[in-house]
Amino acid sequence: MSKSFSELINSIPEVNVRSGSLVTGVVVSVGPEFAVVDLRLKSEALVPVNEFISPSGDVQVEIDDEFDFLLEAVDNGFGETCVSREKAIKAAIWFKLENALKNEENVVGQIIDRVKGGFTVNIEGIKAFLPGSQVDLRPIKDLDMVTKQKEFEFKVVKMDKKRNNVVVSRRAVIEEETSEEREMLLNNLAEGQEVTGVVKNLTDYGAFVDLGGIDGLLHILDMSWKRIKHPSEMLKVHDEVTVKILSFDREKKRVSLGLKQLQGDPWQDLLQRNPVGSRLFGRVTNITEYGCFVEIEDGIEGLVHMSEMDWTNKNIHPNKVIEVDQEVEVMVLDIDESRRRISLGIKQCMPNPWDEFNENNEVGSLVKGTIRSITDFGIFIGLEGSIDGLVHLTDLSWVLPGEKALRTFKKGQEVEAVILSIDSERERISLGLKQVETDPFDQFIQQNPVATMVSGKILSVDAKKIVVALDAGLSGVVKRSEFDDSQDDIKEGVELSLYVVSAERRNHMVQLSTVVSEDTGSERSASDKAPTSTLGDLLKNKFDQSE
Repeated sequence: MSKSFSELINSIPEVNVRSGSLVTGVVVSVGPEFAVVDLRLKSEALVPVNEFISPSGDVQVEIDDEFDFLLEAVDNGFGETCVSREKAIKAAIWFKLENALKNEENVVGQIIDRVKGGFTVNIEGIKAFLPGSQVDLRPIKDLDMVTKQKEFEFKVVKMDKKRNNVVVSRRAVIEEETSEEREMLLNNLAEGQEVTGVVKNLTDYGAFVDLGGIDGLLHILDMSWKRIKHPSEMLKVHDEVTVKILSFDREKKRVSLGLKQLQGDPWQDLLQRNPVGSRLFGRVTNITEYGCFVEIEDGIEGLVHMSEMDWTNKNIHPNKVIEVDQEVEVMVLDIDESRRRISLGIKQCMPNPWDEFNENNEVGSLVKGTIRSITDFGIFIGLEGSIDGLVHLTDLSWVLPGEKALRTFKKGQEVEAVILSIDSERERISLGLKQVETDPFDQFIQQNPVATMVSGKILSVDAKKIVVALDAGLSGVVKRSEFDDSQDDIKEGVELSLYVVSAERRNHMVQLSTVVSEDTGSERSASDKAPTSTLGDLLKNKFDQSE
């Protein structure tokens, strides 16, 4: 018995017929352009065939296939029901993303492009944004390498369906995956333990090594016993290395690693292998303003100070003496094993010009040289072996004062001098220019003994004395009281005839007088003799005379 029309209407199951809701339909026929879908509504819907195309490009729809559709309109005004398979898929994905955000579940996506500040991730047709800081646990310098990767799992950290905005994080997934491994690793780590890891990143000060869930810092100073400028000289990213745990802070989760500690310490027994005073060859590894570093063994470098490079040039720049990678012979001057410092010398492996000069010359002998520099306190004369000798102001002239005598010499002038002293240990040589000639004072005294009359012109006059110019550039002094105060002819330039009373060799000064007594000669001869009485004898004589 056939049902009535009202019964047929009432037999249709209730469905959510609001626009924007998901409905389930069955394909009843497939044409070249459209597929007819029964939605169990009052009318059937036509869905374009291209909405059933798979990612491979094939149409995957057959009669009796059941799909979910997004209901756009129950009646579009022409009696047609409008649905969309494509929008239903996106709605299902949005629903899936909402559940993933709510339940903190992972979603699978593929990084397809690089954009400003991060990357674009395709999650089943929905494009999400992956910030650059959320790609890995540590910042990645080469972001272009990330786009070449395959599918990853992500955490949905933020989404806005109305604005079609989804933000995901790969870092959160990595942290979650490694949390258990990290805790297990932290419980097993101990100082002094040898572990194997992978180089994760290189910096100017060291390398970060992934130990399997936790990163450790391998400082550049702990990579090798010898000096290296950058960690890239020894390691590369993704290298597998075996290191030693130097320190471990469980609270801060910081691990300090060492690579050189797995090798033998080259400083051990270094002093026995290379005692102070030994000579050996090494390679110049670095040059600074104050010296250079020479590698004498693998991992052992010593400092050659600029003062130990040349015997004569103390302040010469190291670049003018040596070059990097040059092989040089050095002498071990000092080794401080506690501070791991070695002092080396280059000049000690060459002949010492000061010792050679001392062997080839004697004090009192004559030498020739060229004036190299003139200072306030004397003159430096260049001698054989590129060394200098000093002529002090007091040794420039017998007659002229030091400052006046200094003006009579010029730089580059060739002179002859007498060696006064040689101190090779302190690297000092004293010379004299006036000693080349005989002291004119001695000649004057020999030619003009006491009581001899001499003539000279007045140089200066004051209340106590008159200074008179004598022969050979010497000066004499006579008391002003020996002349009448009324004499107007006692002035500069006037010539006087006076007697020699005494001579002071120390000041090169001759004592003069207008008169000479009978006992002047005897007094002078007695004063020239060395005293034979002691202070006790003099006091005793004085006491006897008083009695």
